[in-house]
Amino acid sequence: MNIAMTDGLDRLSALMDRFRVRAHMFHNGPLCGVTRFTPEAGLGFLHVMRRGTMVVTHRAGAGAPKRVEVSEPSLVFYPRPLAHDFHNAPVEGADFTCATLAFDGGANHPLARALPALVVLPLARVQGLEHTLALLFAETEQVRCGQRLLADRLFEVLLLQLLRWLLDHPEDGSAPEGLLAGLGEPRLARALVAVHEAPGEAWSLERLAQSAGMSRSAFAVLFKQKVGQTPADYLATWRLAIAQAELRGGQSLKAIAAQLGYANASALSRLFVQKTGVSPREWVKASS
Repeated sequence: MNIAMTDGLDRLSALMDRFRVRAHMFHNGPLCGVTRFTPEAGLGFLHVMRRGTMVVTHRAGAGAPKRVEVSEPSLVFYPRPLAHDFHNAPVEGADFTCATLAFDGGANHPLARALPALVVLPLARVQGLEHTLALLFAETEQVRCGQRLLADRLFEVLLLQLLRWLLDHPEDGSAPEGLLAGLGEPRLARALVAVHEAPGEAWSLERLAQSAGMSRSAFAVLFKQKVGQTPADYLATWRLAIAQAELRGGQSLKAIAAQLGYANASALSRLFVQKTGVSPREWVKASS
């Protein structure tokens, strides 16, 4: 699958291979009146409004605008759990295909953390989306063998196309600071992808700056400006997210430490305490 590229650089595959997102289609057809979507831990939503118009509302202080008008066919994307209501005409409601998105690691998924609370994107703005949507809509119109599985996979393709569009349009302003903004800057993207692909390497500020083709000082300033963290902090955060995922999968702390380039398990344990306030053992017990 051809994923987002900048000068031949694949900015999504290493990240999405490490932290997967699984879609599950749960609705297809009209929605009339008020439809409430209740958040669940670790789940986002991806709605496709095929036709019609609607108003979306959120509770005050939820992190999204209280009222959003959607006047053309659009993707409505929630990367994190957030309660939302769709208000449609009571007789001729808008037509939707909807899926939940299960992010590996839940709130710790790097993209779930980096994205804005809500993305509304008109379908007409995304080149190539019509092919995926044609397949998706064809699968929802009649019951066939493997329909549910294929529809789920098509929603995952749709998500990748949406993420690619966000990366290719940093001027859109949907991610003013964070991982997405960093990946949208070509020089920083080279350094970030290098870290994502080889988190266990001995990454110094000088090595990262070289991968970006910049001086150390200029790289450090731009990285903090775009990503919101120093390069060292981002590296530690990325390694911690991987360690947490591996611990959930049953890997030993010693094996994870070796994979991530730490001299021993104690060094990785210190990172846990520094970033989470608890030891790896306590973290695993709490998360389970």
